[in-house]
Amino acid sequence: MLKKNKNIKVVELGNKSFIDALLIQENYFNKIIDTKRSNRKSENKISTQNFMLWVEHKPVITIGKSGKGKNLLLNKNELIEKEIDYYQTNRGGDITFHGPGQIVGYPILDLDNFFTDIHKYLRFLEELVILTLKEYNLNCERSQGETGVWLDVGTPFARKICAMGVKASRWVTMHGFALNVNTDLSYFDYIVPCGIKGKGVTSMENELGKKIPFNEVKEKLTKHFECLFEANFSR
Repeated sequence: MLKKNKNIKVVELGNKSFIDALLIQENYFNKIIDTKRSNRKSENKISTQNFMLWVEHKPVITIGKSGKGKNLLLNKNELIEKEIDYYQTNRGGDITFHGPGQIVGYPILDLDNFFTDIHKYLRFLEELVILTLKEYNLNCERSQGETGVWLDVGTPFARKICAMGVKASRWVTMHGFALNVNTDLSYFDYIVPCGIKGKGVTSMENELGKKIPFNEVKEKLTKHFECLFEANFSR
């Protein structure tokens, strides 16, 4: 029986455009898919790899495969004027913004190495963010029927601090989550975030009244990811 590989290789992309990071994601994603296809035809099977891509994007608005164009509140010329890229993607979810001050994590995992349950996968991604924010005394939670992490759920002040959208094929994942750390929240005025009207968006800086060190947050996210997925991050 093929041994499960619970090692996750960390790839630091730094500050990179969405499209460049997407091409890198797809390269790792296809590499894992190709290994799984080869294993089906070969007696000498090899373990599939897993990757975690960390990136901070240049300003970009992306819309998922189920998204609605009306949730973009800018026209093409306004996007150019404000130097914001715009892409339709193959992830789940509606519309969102990525940009400076936001930690984006793209887990490229073969879930056959962990568990084959997309619902559980999404809940684990939410949980690692919830546990991380709890270390900053931010009591965040899930909002029923709305993927992501929120504050003050069920009140008129409900606001999202972390958005999520994933794609999976043959139990291999791509895309992931975006945590607003020191994000300029004014960019969210240009969209109906996640297609959800009447709810706000926030950041760690906005909630805590100070800028939060990026690497410190990533270390905490990593710790909780390793614990929940019983995995080991390596460089």
